[in-house]
Amino acid sequence: MKPYNPAVAARSVRQCISQTSRRMIQQRNPTIRLAPASSRCFSSTPTTQHNPTTSGGTVDPTEVSHFNALASSWWDPHGPSRLLHLMNPLRHSFIAQCRSSSPSSQKLRCLDVGCGGGIFAESAARLPNTLSVTAVDPTPEVLRIAEGHKRRDPVLMQPGKLTYLNTSIEDLPKPASDTEAYDIVTLFEVLEHVNAPGPFLTHLLPHVKPGGWLILSTIARTWTSWVVTNVVAEDVLGIVPKGTHEWGKYVNEEELRGWFGKQEGWGEVRSLGVVYVPGMGWREVDGGERWGNYFFGVRREV
Repeated sequence: MKPYNPAVAARSVRQCISQTSRRMIQQRNPTIRLAPASSRCFSSTPTTQHNPTTSGGTVDPTEVSHFNALASSWWDPHGPSRLLHLMNPLRHSFIAQCRSSSPSSQKLRCLDVGCGGGIFAESAARLPNTLSVTAVDPTPEVLRIAEGHKRRDPVLMQPGKLTYLNTSIEDLPKPASDTEAYDIVTLFEVLEHVNAPGPFLTHLLPHVKPGGWLILSTIARTWTSWVVTNVVAEDVLGIVPKGTHEWGKYVNEEELRGWFGKQEGWGEVRSLGVVYVPGMGWREVDGGERWGNYFFGVRREV
């Protein structure tokens, strides 16, 4: 018997999933058009009607309702948000990797967009190199949970340390100058829930100061990711509530690179694939975007 090789095993599983996932997608939802993954483009306009609570329309109101329903369980480490809790250390690790190319002793001002219940925002605000965190989300019930959890920690209650705002990025006032912009703008597990990725990201760009980073995590639109996130995570293992993910909204890494390549003033790009291994948690992997989840960071030029 040959010795077990994790890399070979992973490739074998990926090949098996790739061969069967297209058929499974059609069986589960015949209305999905099976276009090549690379054909997905960034919409120039929102795909649903304007909602008064999400000005600009890039935020899907059905997504707001979905996460409102999950609000009470946000801080349960074994509940529906368990994977977000487990991913949080990797978020900080990736931010550190991005900033390693331009280290600074200056304390950071951070903007967390789509903060949810505050899992990342709270942990970022506690870091010694953080001056302040502003966290925004259009979901009122989730932000109510975030505010309540924040009040348990006197450090977070210090004036200006952590500020929650119930608003969409479209309604957040743009900085009047570069000095009012943020060193770090984060967008974790949000892009796959918006209607029009391009316009949504456009609203974020002015909030990043020159030399600062826009850092996000999202899911690639591949056949493998559909099986992993929609079938295995939601239907088989039940570790993610049903309806959390819509495969057609996933965004591939090359699409992000292409879009930012057309934006003036944006330079260095970094990415990192990650995969969730049951019983072991999240792991960094080469080519992880083919499995689904990946981190993506882009630096605004000085």
